[in-house]
Amino acid sequence: MSTDTVSEVAEADGKRKLALEVDVQNTGPCRRHVRVKIAEAEIKEARQQCVKEFGTSASVPGFRVGKVPAALIERRFHKEISERIREKLLIESLEQLGDDKSIEPIDEPQFDVASLQIPDTGDFEYEFDVEVRPDFELPAYAGLNIKRPVHTVTDAEIDKRIREYQTERATERVVDREVAAGDYARVTFEFRHKENRLSTLSSQRVVVRPTLKLRDGEITGFDQLLIGAKAGDSKTTSLVVTPEAENVELRGETIEVVVTLINVLEYDLKSVEEIAQEFALESADEVRTEVRKTLERQVTYRQRQETRRQVLEQMTASADWDLPESLVRRQVDNALRREMLEMQQAGFTIDDIRARENELRQKSLSTTRQALKEHFVLDRIATQETIEVEPYEIDAEIGLMAYQQMETPRKLRAKLQKNGMIENLEAQIRERKAVDHILAHATFEDVPMESGDSDSIFALPHSVAGSTVGTIEDGQEDDSDE
Repeated sequence: MSTDTVSEVAEADGKRKLALEVDVQNTGPCRRHVRVKIAEAEIKEARQQCVKEFGTSASVPGFRVGKVPAALIERRFHKEISERIREKLLIESLEQLGDDKSIEPIDEPQFDVASLQIPDTGDFEYEFDVEVRPDFELPAYAGLNIKRPVHTVTDAEIDKRIREYQTERATERVVDREVAAGDYARVTFEFRHKENRLSTLSSQRVVVRPTLKLRDGEITGFDQLLIGAKAGDSKTTSLVVTPEAENVELRGETIEVVVTLINVLEYDLKSVEEIAQEFALESADEVRTEVRKTLERQVTYRQRQETRRQVLEQMTASADWDLPESLVRRQVDNALRREMLEMQQAGFTIDDIRARENELRQKSLSTTRQALKEHFVLDRIATQETIEVEPYEIDAEIGLMAYQQMETPRKLRAKLQKNGMIENLEAQIRERKAVDHILAHATFEDVPMESGDSDSIFALPHSVAGSTVGTIEDGQEDDSDE
């Protein structure tokens, strides 16, 4: 436990501090209980100011505006004046506490403002619980040894990505034949647990690949399940719900999955020249050039992620401090959004991003706990190295993402603001700059980049219990029973 008493003093900028008594108690990992006492003299001064302010505009029968006696103003508007005093003292005292580097809150204080009453005599006291940044020693980060994965984009990879662009914009048609590996198909999923139907996912377009990832489980052998099936056929399989699924009761449970094939799909692909026109490019060669740039950004992303992993592995090796479960749970979606944003910036496809999102959701708590530790370490480094994010850097990121998603920067910015992701974007850029600062003083050994397995996985933004809220927009229908 620590106790601080702050006297009424003048700050360097001339702003007067309140006379406070502050008692801070450690109540758990990253949690503090704070008691604040504001001296009676501060209340009296605030009351005089409020009465004076009310007196300039209050209308009281029998008196001209501005000529009402202070005592009458105080009696007649006692409730309103007390509420204004409470608001004024709370704001000023919390701002003053915010300047106290020994507290460093993560979120807003948790207390019921309406229940606080300003006393007619005596001191004003209030208390609250707050989550704070962990206190830790920052490890040395100069001269780290890093293995840097390298890769040269091939013509075959460019051809594959162009075909993905063509498929994304192709005209869909139904074909009457059996399912083959790699086909597109429309299917319906029904999820059952102990004879109870959990949810139904209707008319989903899938790619027939070895693994189908959901947010809280995955179907292995998905391609073997459907290969040879015809429209109307139903196949039954199962999956095990991940240990960190949002639905606690279903964690580790075996779920029966009935997959019904609606139809097999083929696509009439647009030509590369038509794709060029959609991207406002002049030729097929320019399409290849732009696709190469996108794939090179993805190589840079993978390179950055791997070097970042090694940096943070070394930086957080001694980060054995605990984080409260409530904080970790609240930050799950926040941590996911930040990685999804980075993948969007690197130009990955929606399928790639969704597969990664589902992978992270399946181990969301442990992943988020590690991500939070990394955030606190990088934030401390950014503060120590005075690393900040300029508005033009955010504009540049939004411009690049908008180009890749064929949207206007203004529309994308509005979408990010609506989803509360602008702050995520700024934090992500700041952390990236902190990692770049560390890497600028590291030594590297280049090693071949491991190839991904995106061709073996398809992902759906769905949980077996029916939840579809997530970080990636999706236009598929969902008839889930919640």
